[in-house]
Formats: sequence, structure tokens, C-alpha cells
Amino acid sequence: MVRKQLDSRIPDLITNGVKKNHRSFFVLVGDKGRDQVVNLHFLLSQSRVSSRPNVLWCYKKELGFTSHRKKREAKIKRDVQRGIREPNEQNPFELFVSVTDIRYTYYKDSHKILGNTYGMLVLQDFEAITPNLLARTIETVEGEAHTDVVARFNERFILSLGSCDDCLVLDDELNVLPISNGKNIVAIEDDAQNQGKGKGKRAEELKGIKESLEDVQPVGSVVKYAKTVDQAKAVLTFVEAIADKTLSSTVTLTASRGRGKSSALGLSIAAAVAHGYSNIFVTSPSPENLTTLFEFIFKGLDGLGYEEHLDYDIVQSTNPDFNKAIVRVNIFRQHRQTIQYIQPQDAHVLGQAELVIIDEAAAIPLPLVRNLIGPYLVFMASTINGYEGTGRSLSLKLIQQLRESTRPIMTKQHLDQDQVSTKKVKTSGGAAGPGSGPGTGISRQLREINLDEPIRYGQGDKVEKWLHGVLCLDASVVSKVVQGCPHPDQCELFAVNRDTLFSYNPASEVFLQRMMALYVASHYKNSPNDLQLMSDAPAHQLFVLLPPLKGDETTLPDPLVVIQVALEGNISKQSILQSLNRGMRSGGDLIPWLVAQQFQDDDFAMLSGARIVRIATHPDYASMGYGARALECLNQYYSGDLLNLNESGPTPVSDMSARDKIDPNTNIHTDRIAIREAKSMPPLLERLSERQPENLDYLGVSYGLTPNLLRFWKRSGYTPLYVRQTANDLTGEHTCVMIKALDSQVAESDGWLSEFAHDFRKRFIALLSFKFREFASITALSILEAANGGDKVDRKDVIDVKELRRLFTPFDLKRLESYANNMLDYHVILDLLPTIAGLYFAQRLPADVKLSAVQSSILLALGLQRKSIEDVETELTLPVSQALALFVKVMRKISSSLQSIQKDAIGAEIPEQETADVVKNVGQPLIEGEEVARADWKPMERTVEQDLADAGDEVTRKMKEKQREIINSMDLAKYAIDDKTDWAAAEAHVSALAGNKGAKKDMHTVSETTARDDEAYVPPASEPTERELEGGAGGEYPEYETNVDAVKEDKEVEKAGEKIGRDELSSLSTSNILPSSNTGNGGVQTRGKLIDAFAQEKEIDKQIVENDIDD
Repeated sequence: MVRKQLDSRIPDLITNGVKKNHRSFFVLVGDKGRDQVVNLHFLLSQSRVSSRPNVLWCYKKELGFTSHRKKREAKIKRDVQRGIREPNEQNPFELFVSVTDIRYTYYKDSHKILGNTYGMLVLQDFEAITPNLLARTIETVEGEAHTDVVARFNERFILSLGSCDDCLVLDDELNVLPISNGKNIVAIEDDAQNQGKGKGKRAEELKGIKESLEDVQPVGSVVKYAKTVDQAKAVLTFVEAIADKTLSSTVTLTASRGRGKSSALGLSIAAAVAHGYSNIFVTSPSPENLTTLFEFIFKGLDGLGYEEHLDYDIVQSTNPDFNKAIVRVNIFRQHRQTIQYIQPQDAHVLGQAELVIIDEAAAIPLPLVRNLIGPYLVFMASTINGYEGTGRSLSLKLIQQLRESTRPIMTKQHLDQDQVSTKKVKTSGGAAGPGSGPGTGISRQLREINLDEPIRYGQGDKVEKWLHGVLCLDASVVSKVVQGCPHPDQCELFAVNRDTLFSYNPASEVFLQRMMALYVASHYKNSPNDLQLMSDAPAHQLFVLLPPLKGDETTLPDPLVVIQVALEGNISKQSILQSLNRGMRSGGDLIPWLVAQQFQDDDFAMLSGARIVRIATHPDYASMGYGARALECLNQYYSGDLLNLNESGPTPVSDMSARDKIDPNTNIHTDRIAIREAKSMPPLLERLSERQPENLDYLGVSYGLTPNLLRFWKRSGYTPLYVRQTANDLTGEHTCVMIKALDSQVAESDGWLSEFAHDFRKRFIALLSFKFREFASITALSILEAANGGDKVDRKDVIDVKELRRLFTPFDLKRLESYANNMLDYHVILDLLPTIAGLYFAQRLPADVKLSAVQSSILLALGLQRKSIEDVETELTLPVSQALALFVKVMRKISSSLQSIQKDAIGAEIPEQETADVVKNVGQPLIEGEEVARADWKPMERTVEQDLADAGDEVTRKMKEKQREIINSMDLAKYAIDDKTDWAAAEAHVSALAGNKGAKKDMHTVSETTARDDEAYVPPASEPTERELEGGAGGEYPEYETNVDAVKEDKEVEKAGEKIGRDELSSLSTSNILPSSNTGNGGVQTRGKLIDAFAQEKEIDKQIVENDIDD
């Protein structure tokens, strides 16, 4: 084998890294780069005093060699038998693989190595690396790093490698390439080693802390394992919370990668065991992430004098996916104590927990972290900017809520209102949110810890600085400008040229960092992959909203709003039909495929649209109208309203494809890669009036549904078409897709958006009693209102009486009416609420049924979501009595409307009046050949009632004439009586009428009383008046007592006579009823006979009337 002189800069870089406790970065280009891993590992082993460094080897699919010892030995035997290998031949690479501690992992499984530390890293299949994987794996290395690159790079990444001082780019023969910025590396002196190790002031301070706590137990026995001052102070804060033994305290530990978070938690758990905590639970995304944590738990227990097997046992997992990770520690020195690992979704087992530790909380979905917080002591550690940006969600949302809950001015009422306003889901598990829960009181006590000093590598590590710069992990928001806030109408939207933005030009790099800072600050679901999406996605466009530009400005202004747009749609119908028939969809084009699948429509995907991937507003300018202004400008741009027709034509976008062509004569050993000149690149910002817009049909957006975001997009005129029924695993939010037609006139004429909105509203109403029952009623109502805004077709499908009778029985309507009149309890009509609410929110009830927002929310919650009145009280912060009072008003309006529908239907069945028919037929021939009625025809002056009254008077007059004729023709002689023969009978009859009191009436009195009927008679002074007669037996004239009833009977006779009239009575001949004068007694008419006569006349009148009716 030919030996070669090694470039001295390679071992110098490794040695300098070991002395300063920094990492070194090597990039190997070539097909045989794998063989040089052995030499680099040997150089690292020679430079370190500690044990042989372990290795983390990451790859995509195929490793290229076997990592199994027995398989490797079997292959060697086969090669020897085939004669292609000598029996005692030793391959350096095979020897390296055999004797080195190497962990192999797929890129897709790289999340399992979080929290672990390795001495060397090998990244194979570099074309498969995403920014997430790069950040996740490089941060696990302690002091040294190595990258095996066998594929292509993008321009910005290569240029960034050239700017890293501790990076060398090598070929497969370890020749240093010109791109390396570290090619001028000089070996450092040994005195710099002490400074790199941190043996200065920080080391003296740490030593002082440890010495001061030597006699303080148990904290002194665990703090001695701390490596930095920050870590020692963190352990002291944890122990302070443990010693308080309060069950409403939370301690948060945030830091970048490699600061010793897991080790601080492990030492704190050991201190908690010494303080007597019995039930300790630990959680993380995977138990393999807890290797460092359990390692320091055992170190702490050893420092406290605990011995394995005598004082505690270790239980390893039998799950092959967990790779024999430790999942339980049983301690039985003083009493039974347990340290148990649980998965993040197992919050329901924490009923008896005393201490809960959440490690790597940034990688756990935010709703699960909320559920893990409860009435016990909580320790939480998270990375805020080392790999995935989910750490931002922890710092921006959860920790902020914990801070607000600890304010002393917070009362229970304010806290309840805050929880109601921020509440989206009330899970069935009943896990309490931050700052709430049984036993926590009004608020939780919060302690915050931040670690700045690194442990895995020294302060000022160049690789860390490079990684944070290339992936924009440390992007910070610039504070608000001093001159104030410009009006949104004065701001202008610009398009950003991505070729210039990612050219690694210093000015472009500053602008890129500011754009990413807005992403990080305003959107918590950030990850380094988003940067790659911005740079490499072919159908994406970037826009920024800038304040008014001044003429004398020479620097780029800070962006107020950043918008990332993805062009979608315009898919061929053949592809759509094939995908729909197979039930599958291609990658990309989120909204077209989703709508086509949900509505089974094969035409929508043929439309062209733009999906707003992200819109981020500067946090200092939030809720000031800048986001709405940016959307308005974007809508105008794609609608063609901003295109300047006076220009000769849009400025052509410079073609950057020529720069990407590979020169076959290029030699990597001589090619010097440098940043392009600014003059050769297109402008970074471009006015929208100078660009030719794409021909689009709609703008769309897909986002995690929250009340604030829904309000924002609804106000901007977007219509919801889809809400996912299952929550997102990372954020716990339901994905919502909303669309706005760019040409509203065409959309309304085609009706596609209205039809989609109408169908979505129907489906959403039906699903509100299922998974969407967890929504707040106000949020669900807002979604329905947004869907109604998109359904602009007047359908006129108000419920009719037939459908009303089909949906409701008469008993149902009667129950509804009785409840509206406050006669029943609301439980009696609960079965009717789903149908009634469905009719109202589907706009099937008449237009006169109008409800307020609160009334609509109550109806939606009770009728569609089927919640209890107590849930409504919690959501709307209304007492139950007030909520029921509003609900009664709602039912009263709906009941009245349903009754009016029935009345109108009955009225339509009754035939119209004759006069109305005449008026209706004016101007039409009455009979064939007859003249047409005159148009100036006027109705009769007298009403039907007046005509009927006149006819009745006429009939009455004729009846009286007939009665008079009949009476005149009667022979009344037969009613005459003989004064001798019939006198006794008449006197007996009169006595009977007088009440049978035994009193006899004087004939003279009777005749005189009868004579008084026809003339005015004044009784003599000696005779009592009628009023005195009514006095009865107690009066002064007892002899007249028996005549009282007789007088009353006379009055009855007079009333009967009035039916004939006084004229008829006076015309009668007295000779017909009275005896002649020669009878000697003067003739007397008896009352009994007259009564019989009048009875006979009534019978005759009745016959006359019946005859008239028959006629």
C-alpha cells in the first residue's frame, strides 16, 4: 500500500477542537469517502485522553456493509473459499466496525437519539438529509463531527460550509479542497486548552457552589455532579421546589441543545427520592431519549449512598422497539418508591402522582403536554431552538399561559373567562389545562430556568454558530421602529425573488433572517424543513408587506408581513378520474385533491388556485390591520387589478438556469466557489405592478382551526369547505380549508362555490353532534356564518306545511307552544331541538325568525351539539336561569313561526270571496260572446252585513202583519166563562197561581186591578202602594199580603201582551171576552184564560214562521 503524507491541517483542526472542547466539521466528497472514516476516528482517538469515542452512523436505506458480526464473519469465510481474499488479511474498515461502539440508525428513526451524546457522527446518503435531520443529529455530538457526503448540495449550503472556520472539505484521499474556510488552520498553544475547558472564573464559581453545599444534604451529594454553573443553579432550583412539597408548582427548564437539561433533571429526581417522594413519573417521546436522564439518576443515587440490588432495582423494557431502554426503577430503602416511565398520551394514569418530569417537551404535541400538567409537582425541560421548532410552541404558548396564571391580580372570575376564551376542546379525559385542575387553587407557582453555557462542547463552538446560521435557528425579531406605525393603506406588498434571497449574499442573508424571525415569532409550528420548502419548492412564491419607502433610504426596511403562497390546481381531468377511481391522490396540490375527494367532484381540480401556506405578522404590529392589508393586495394582484397597462410589458424574470449548468472541465481541487456579484442577480424585491400575475380562479388556505384565525379569514371573505374531523397530532387543532373566489361574478354565475358551501353547511350541521361536539358553540356558529356567507344562491326552500306535518306531530307542536308559554320544563321538548335547530341553521324557517348571537349559540349548543345547559353556562359564562330565559324566547319565536305556517296553509284552502273573484276576473270575458267587463267597475256601496240587516227587518215586519191578521180572525167567545158555574174553578185557579197560600182574593180587588192595566191609576191614601205590598207580612197592611203574587202575575200577563202590542189589545172587542151588562155582575176576564189564549197564539206564530221558511 502506498503511504501518503497527511495534510497537517486535518489533525490540527481535530486537536484544536479537543483542546477548546469544540466540534470539527469534515465534508468528504468522493466514492471512497467511507474508508476515510477510519482514519478520522483514529485521529480523534489519539487527540483525546478519555476513552475511545462512540459513533452515531445515520443512513437512509442501505448501509453498504453489514453491521452484524456473525454475518460479517460468514462473508469473510465465503470470500476466502472463493479465493478473493487472503485468510489473514485485515481490512481497516472491517476492523474499525468490529472494535468500535457504533449505533446505526435510519434517518426516519433519528428522533430516538434525542438526549444522547456521541463522540463522532457519520451522515451517509447526504441527499436524503433534511434540515430537520441535520439539526437533530449534529447537535448530539460532543466536541467532534464528521459528515460523509456522496450527493449534491444546494448553493447556499455549500457557501455556508466555506464560511465555517472549523470545517474542512476533503476528497476521498483526504486532500483539502479550496472551498474550505478553515484551510488556514493553525495549531493552538496548550494554555488555550485551559481556557477552552472553562477553567476560569466560571470554574471557580462552580467549585465554590459545590464546596458551600458539601454539608447540606441531600443537595450537596447531587450538585457535585454538575458540570457548569448554570446546571448547578438549575439543580438548586429543582431541589427548592421539591423541598416545598407543594402540589401546585411548575418548574420549566429551557435551553438550546447540549446544555445539560436531561442530566439536571436526573440529579433532581435523585434528590426527590431522598426527600421521600414515592410516585415519580417520567415521560418523553421515546424511552430511548431518557438514557442520559437515567444515567444521572443512578449517579445521584450513588452519591446519596444507594446501592443497586440492595436499595433499588432497574427494570428494562421488553418491547423490541424500545431497544431494552430503562422504563422503571423500584426503590425500597426506606419505603416503597417508584420512578416509572409513561408515554405522553397516558396522562390518565397520573392520579396518584407526586412528581411528573417531562423531558424533551418540544417534541411532544402541545395538547398532550397540557394534559400532563395537573395537581402535582411538574418539572418540564425543552429545547427552544436546537432542532424542531415545536419548542417555540412551548415557549410561546404553554409557558406564556403559565405565566399569566401566576399573576397576583388574577381572580377566579378572570381565570375562568380566560379559560373559556382560549378553550377549544374539552376532552373526555377531563385533564386540566395549565393553571387549573383540582387542588390547584387559582394559579400554579411557576419557576423558570434557562441554561446558556454548553456542556457537550465549549462556549463559542463554531459548528453551532454555523448550524444556527444556515438553518436560521437563532433568528430574532427586530424591535418596533421608533417613528411609529404606518397606516396599513400606505404599506405596499412586494414579491421576493428566491434566487437572490438564498444566494448567501450578506444583504440577502439579513433579510432572510428577518423573514424567518417573523415565522418563528408568529407561527409555532416551525421546523428547519420550512426553510428548505421556501427555497426549493418549485410552485412557491414569497411576498412581503413593507412600510412606505423613503427616497433617501439605503437599507432594506424590516418586513411587517410575510406571505408564502403555493400555486395549485390545473390538474388534467384524466389524472383526477384515475385518482378518484383508485381512492388515492398524488402529492402536492392540497386543496384541489382534498375538495375533489370530499365532494367527489372531478371539475374543481381543473381550476387554478393559490394556497396561502403561511402568513406571518410582526408581533409588535399584530392586530393592527397589516395582515388584512397584505391579503387585500394579494387578492388584487392575482385578480389583475394591480397590473399597470401603460407599461410596455412586465419585467422578465432573469433566467438563473444557466448558472446551474455543470462545467465538465471543472476540477474540485482548483475550483474556487464564491458568492455571486450583486449586479449579476435579479432584484431582491419587485413591485406587483411590474409582474405578470398568474391566471387563477381562487385563493385558498389550510390552517389549524382556532377562534382568532377563523375570525381573521372569515373577515377577509373566505368560505369554509372542509374541517377535518380528527385533530392534528402535533397541535391538537382541526385542519380547516377555506376558499375565496377571485372573480366573484364568474363564481356566482357558475355556482360552484355556492354549491360547495351549501353542501359543507349541511354536512357540518350533521357532524356537530359527533366529533365537532367538542367545539365551543361560538366557534361552530362562526363556521356556519362563514359558510352561509359563501352560499349566495337564493334557494327559497322554506319549510312548507306538508313537511312540517311530516317532521312534527300535533302533540309536538302543542308541547312546543306550551313551553313557549312557560307552562313546561325544557326537558319536555329536548327531543324536538335537533330538528328545530337543523331547520333554523339550514335557513329553512321563514325570514321573520331572527335570533341574536347569544340565542343562536344556545340553540346550536343544545340542539346541534346536544350539550347540557350546564355546558352552555360554562361556555357563555351565563347563569342557567338567564340561559333558559333566552332559550324560551327562541322557542317562542320559532313556535309562532310554525303556527303562522299552519294558519297560512289553512287560509289557502278556504275559497276566496265572491267579490274578490270578480275583481280578479276584471278585464276577462265572462261568457263566450259577452262583452268584457268594464275596467272602471266599482263595488256596491252597501256591505253584505247591511243588506242582511235590511232583509231581516223586512221579514220581521211581514211576520207581525201575519200575526195581526190571525189574531183578528180568532173567535174568543169560547174563552168566556159563566159567573156562577165556572166561578169556583176560576177562583181555584187564581189561588194556585198565587202560591197556594190559602188566601182568597176579593173579586172587587181583582176587577179593580184588571181595570188599572189600561189606565193611569193612583191608589187612594188608605190603600198601600206596590212598594209597600212588597214589604211582605211585616207591613202595616197584612190584608194585602196575598195579593203580591197576583200583582206579579199581572205583570207577566202585561209582558206577554206586549208581543202583540197595545194597539191590538185596544182594538179587541170587550164583548168578546167580557159578559154582557145584563148578567148582573159586570163581567170579569180571568187571568187563567188569557194565559191559555196567549199560549195558543205562540203556537200559531211558530207555525207561521215554519211555513215562511218552507216557502
